[in-house]
Amino acid sequence: MASTIGRVSTYLGTSLSGRYRLDAQVGTGGMSTVYRAFDTVLERQVAVKLMHRDIAGHADQLERFRREARAVAQLNHPHIVQVIDAGEDDGMPYIVFEFVEGETLKDRIRRFGRLDIPESLAYAIEIARALAVAHDRGIVHRDVKPQNVLVDEEGQAKVTDFGIARTLDQEGLTADGRVLGTTDYVSPEQALGHAVTGQSDIYSLGIVLYEMLTGDVPFHGDNQVAVAMKHVREELPDIQYRRPEVSSALASVLDACTSKDLERRYQDIHALQRDLEDVLSIETARSGQATGEATQVLRTLPPQTRSRLPLRMRTSWRLAAGAAAAALVLVGVGLYVAANRTERGTGVARENDSTPRRSGAPALRQVPLKARAGGDFDPLGGDGEHADETAFVTDNDTSTTWSTETYSAGLQKDGVGIWVDAAPGLEAREIDVLTTTPGFTAEIYGATSGPPDAIDGWTKLTDAREFGSSERVKLSGERYRWYLVWITSLAPEERNAEISEIRLRARRQ
Repeated sequence: MASTIGRVSTYLGTSLSGRYRLDAQVGTGGMSTVYRAFDTVLERQVAVKLMHRDIAGHADQLERFRREARAVAQLNHPHIVQVIDAGEDDGMPYIVFEFVEGETLKDRIRRFGRLDIPESLAYAIEIARALAVAHDRGIVHRDVKPQNVLVDEEGQAKVTDFGIARTLDQEGLTADGRVLGTTDYVSPEQALGHAVTGQSDIYSLGIVLYEMLTGDVPFHGDNQVAVAMKHVREELPDIQYRRPEVSSALASVLDACTSKDLERRYQDIHALQRDLEDVLSIETARSGQATGEATQVLRTLPPQTRSRLPLRMRTSWRLAAGAAAAALVLVGVGLYVAANRTERGTGVARENDSTPRRSGAPALRQVPLKARAGGDFDPLGGDGEHADETAFVTDNDTSTTWSTETYSAGLQKDGVGIWVDAAPGLEAREIDVLTTTPGFTAEIYGATSGPPDAIDGWTKLTDAREFGSSERVKLSGERYRWYLVWITSLAPEERNAEISEIRLRARRQ
């Protein structure tokens, strides 16, 4: 590349490594400038992030920049802007991304103000799905904000700029106490320079959702530090005061996203994603229609979540007005979700607001289980029940299943089962069992040591009941480490029983 004096904004028209011609500047930040460029080899438009020359000489900043390329190159997902190439030219590191024609989510909010509620949820779900891929690989984004979400010409959200991403097992690449991220969306622990985990991305996504719903960020201040301290010290203005049509179910999810207490905040992005999907189905049913990206996301919801929509929405996807059907779904589903999740409002109402706080029973949270927390249980046969499939009941993927052995004439024994390990122990209030073979009969057991080899070593927690495709069973809340689904009979005309997910729910402390 030809030698040029000054900032990289003067590099228009030059080529990197004889391949990427820089055609237009599309954004700039403290570390780098982003260009629309042309790949002369493959003859396509790309985006190039070129590090500033005065920063490229700092070893720590250079390592961060290189780390971004390595981290994002691992990620392959429709809601993540893809890394195509990386290199250096004349001492200037660069990263090449797919070029996304469209606008940022921030631009969209500026154009429209607050977004429709289903549209806001759709974008939040797409962002959560992208973050889930990153978190599963141990990568935290650390700068989730609408400026880092691109909305393409088809309306799909794509997360970009993992420029301060950091793998969870790396230490020492940022100085102690240094705050990274944009303070409008920064988590309390990040603002204080504490350890940053995936829960920080969850908090920031909650603030992005808040902005989509209200058209504005929750906090303002004279400077970035003042805003950051409000995230540490102040409750968010009540979302239902700012936008009264927001349901209690959605307010509860937002509340759990943005809790300053890490024990009360969502423990993992997968749990948040599922609750956002649940609420989208509720909000869509209530309004009776969906447009734009919400329509596309509705088609990708898990079957048990999509089943909450009115039948006409599930079958024809002509999402027109239907207030009566929507009201029935809202009463049957929305109030149930609100009753189980609502603990308090998202923050407090504005000063002098006379609206009373919401109150109710403590909300329940889904407790994340380890990736391989399951085990088969076959005390009466001894040959096992597909032990190689037990991880599927805790993988957060409803398309994978554990199944019993095949039985040609009924179960022919008192029972078989599968357990999950809730180490070190859990006072579970509910257990969710998702199955692709509804109609089997089962009981729930618990154990504090073991897991026991015989059924009489377990404590029976529920009587036998028939399980539907998505069954939620109430538990006493006593503390057990292992929870067993003991199948005592198969569904009529079924030769086995299949379970796709087992989830435990406990009180938020």
